[in-house]
Amino acid sequence: MKKILAASALAIATLSVSPILSAPAIAQAKGVGVADVRVAAARSNAFQTASKQIETTYKAQIDQQQSRGQTLQAEVNVLVAKYNEEIKKTPRNETAVQAAGKAVQDKQRAAQAELGQIGAPIDLAIAYVEDQISVRMNEAIKAAMTAKKVDLLVNPEAVIARENNVDITDAVVAELNRILPNVSTAVPAGYQPGQLVQQRNQQLMDQARAAQGTRPATPAPAPTGTAPTTR
Repeated sequence: MKKILAASALAIATLSVSPILSAPAIAQAKGVGVADVRVAAARSNAFQTASKQIETTYKAQIDQQQSRGQTLQAEVNVLVAKYNEEIKKTPRNETAVQAAGKAVQDKQRAAQAELGQIGAPIDLAIAYVEDQISVRMNEAIKAAMTAKKVDLLVNPEAVIARENNVDITDAVVAELNRILPNVSTAVPAGYQPGQLVQQRNQQLMDQARAAQGTRPATPAPAPTGTAPTTR
């Protein structure tokens, strides 16, 4: 289960973190920092606590998934052994080899589907936790940038060389812990992964449109040139 949560953490917050600075602002940046927001999200108190809660709440499904996974792997291994036997036969029966290979692939696909169905409630709970953290990620990033006097923040993967003191990942974690100390693992009925981020993005778009609608209209420029004569 810990491996599942760790893998899930690699993708966390990637949808919600939007560019904060424009190209001209980048050129004028004075304070530059780096931060891995995926690591920050995974290290946050909210995610760590939620992970433990999920392991407890879904223990039956986790145990079932692991037990069934071992059984299915053993069944796949038997089919793989038969496939290897067919390959070693002389002369080789290509039809039998292809049939044995197909049996392995079919069994693997069926096993993945079965294990996915067992783990679906777990995956949904993880997605809900990630979603709640993702919605607040930009807020935490901006607060960390302000605290560290950084006006340009980049992903570590985009940096060739840097000093350790430019990494503000810990500051992002601290802001996340302050802004969002905990999240819920109780998935609401009808919830779909990414739903909270989509709703937040739509809300921001609506606010931007409303702000544009309240701005005073720019007056039309005064006409220039000679006024037309009338006859």
